[in-house]
Amino acid sequence: MLDELAHAGPEHLDRDFVAGYERKQGYPDPAEDLAVLAGHGLDATSTVVDLGAGTGRFALAAARRFGQVTAVDISPAMLEWLRRRAAAAGVTNLTIVQAGFLSYEHTGPPADGVHTRNALHQLPDFWKAVALDRIGRILRPGGVLRLHDLVYDFQPSEADAVFERWLAHAAEDPTLGYTRADLAEHIRTEHSTFRWLLEPMLTAAGFDILTADFAGSLYGAYTCRRC
Repeated sequence: MLDELAHAGPEHLDRDFVAGYERKQGYPDPAEDLAVLAGHGLDATSTVVDLGAGTGRFALAAARRFGQVTAVDISPAMLEWLRRRAAAAGVTNLTIVQAGFLSYEHTGPPADGVHTRNALHQLPDFWKAVALDRIGRILRPGGVLRLHDLVYDFQPSEADAVFERWLAHAAEDPTLGYTRADLAEHIRTEHSTFRWLLEPMLTAAGFDILTADFAGSLYGAYTCRRC
């Protein structure tokens, strides 16, 4: 198996980086994702798995809404932060697991929902396909996958123009967002894939794509149902 810890990005293993992670990410609001899952029938009896949970912004909110939540991340630094936050919040229905897409072993009944944000791009395409197949086997038939990630919605011939527009809008302050250097490093060293490659992977893994919303040809939000 691929060593996911080695592919996690060294910054995600750094305690100092993790302490400022949400500020750099812009404090993404989990409300829309919670509403999507609830709109597909998930409720206080449902089980949700958050893969690549990071500091737990979604997982902690989900634990207040759903019956049982499992937060999975490969980074010890991320999980250390998440454990402290969960303890401070007094959350009792949250299980925290150090694992990755390729090593998490789900126990108990199949999950009703899976959420993942900004993590799948750490895997090269072959391993993405394996990961999506494993996610499909975590979920019950009719279960819901909510996926956010940097996904390229353009043709290879358009790459220079799309990337230049992206880099032009990078943050100046590295504590408040991703700088031009950060984004260029992502393009060079991480594994964001084309939309027209990712969507067949989802289909092959047994998912119906219900919605696919894109921002700036670079970022996709998917809602998928397990067949």
